[in-house]
Amino acid sequence: PMPRWPPSGQPEKCRQPEKRFQAAFVCLSRFRIPMRIISANLNGIRSAYKKGFLDYLAAADADFVCVQELKAQEADLAGDMKRPHGMHGAWHCAEKRGYSGVALYSRRQPDRVQTGIGVDEFDREGRFVRADFGRLSVVSLYLPSGSSAPERQEAKFRFLDVFYPMLDAMHGEGRDIVICGDWNIAHQNIDLKNWKGNQKNSGFLPEEREWMGKVINELGWHDTWRELYPEAPGYTWWSNRGQAYAKDVGWRIDYQMATPNLAAAVRSASVYKDERFSDHAPLVVDYDYSL
Repeated sequence: PMPRWPPSGQPEKCRQPEKRFQAAFVCLSRFRIPMRIISANLNGIRSAYKKGFLDYLAAADADFVCVQELKAQEADLAGDMKRPHGMHGAWHCAEKRGYSGVALYSRRQPDRVQTGIGVDEFDREGRFVRADFGRLSVVSLYLPSGSSAPERQEAKFRFLDVFYPMLDAMHGEGRDIVICGDWNIAHQNIDLKNWKGNQKNSGFLPEEREWMGKVINELGWHDTWRELYPEAPGYTWWSNRGQAYAKDVGWRIDYQMATPNLAAAVRSASVYKDERFSDHAPLVVDYDYSL
């Protein structure tokens, strides 16, 4: 991730300049330090921690961290998995062991936490946690995958059907909201390397792409990465088959979708690939935003 300035994350002290420079003097404390949000599908939090994810969080210096695919129950979460580096934590675990689950970590204690979308079929799978902080809301989302079986694709379509009006309602709240996570959909051709060969595969089906287009173009959500970098693929997931990662044959299925005011505050974004914690890479977005 792009280092913050100042590196400490705190404004440096102002030193009084000589009188001849006072007209042009700008105190460093006037500069706003960006708000950093990280989204990462861990494909198992215990596995990711063994690969150094906790140390990465210390260096990344994020204000909010959204993770997906915990593959753990609450009882399985060690202390540093519930409150990494003293951050506040909220999680929504699946009933099934070793499956799904999402968590959200924040430097500030949330005013309110919501787990689940109110649909039992999906809430049993641990796919949604939202935390409110003043006028800001942050969501960690794990949208179902349909690649394992036709039945799972049908479940994915049902999720899209029930989640769409939720997205409409959230957008209408008038709050600054960002939905971070694995959406399991590549929206456009640029979002995956082999788009021609995947048009009949889950994650790039015409119905899924149309749904994502409506989320953006009709409901008014903003794809922060694509708006900032229209021509950069920004892959965040690579199959474990063959040499997909080495050859960068990837998909961009992890997003930070934001409401207009928050999207306008995006300053920079990056995909962290210096280390590998799972088959996904963390998506890091800095916002010129303060609570």
